[in-house]
Amino acid sequence: MTAPQAHSNEPTNDHDVTVGYSLSINGGTHPVQDAWIGESLLYVLRERLGLPGAKNACEQGECGSCSVVLDGTLVCSCLVLAADAVGSEIATIEGLSADGGLTDVQQAFLDAGAVQCGFCTTGLVMSVHDMLDTTPAPTDLERREAISGNLCRCTGYGRIFEAIDLVVTRRSGSPAGAS
Repeated sequence: MTAPQAHSNEPTNDHDVTVGYSLSINGGTHPVQDAWIGESLLYVLRERLGLPGAKNACEQGECGSCSVVLDGTLVCSCLVLAADAVGSEIATIEGLSADGGLTDVQQAFLDAGAVQCGFCTTGLVMSVHDMLDTTPAPTDLERREAISGNLCRCTGYGRIFEAIDLVVTRRSGSPAGAS
C-alpha cells in the first residue's frame, strides 16, 4: 500500500486535488483511483468500491449505521478520511463471513426478529461482533455500552438484546434459556 499521490500539477483549491491509493479491506487490496483527498471512508466504500453494507445516514458519527472495524477498532466510517486509512486493515459487514453465508450474529438477529427496516442492522451487527470478539460473556451494562453508538427507530432494542443473548448462549454451548 502506497501513500496517496496527488495527480494534479497545480490545484486551484483542495477540491481539485485527486489521488490514487489502495485500501486493505476484508483481507483484499482495493485500488481507489482519482479520488478527492477529502472523501470519507464511507463514501469510498459505498460509491467507489461497491461495498454498500455501511449505511449513510447522519454523516456525523451519531447513528452507527456506517460502522466498520479499522485496525481492530470499531469506528464510524463517515468520520474517517479514506486516504487516512491507507496502510490500515478495514473490516466491513461484507467480510464477516468467509463463505458469504450468515454469521452467528446475523442469524441470531433474524431468529430474534431484531431486523426491522434494516437500516441500522449492519452497524449493530458490526458492534455486536466487535463486542463479542473481546467479551464473550458480556454483562448487561457491557451490552448496552457496545450498542450505545447505534440508533434504531424500529425495534426498541429489546429484540437486539435477545439476539445478543442467543449468540452468547449458542457460543457457550449452553442449552437455550440457560444464559
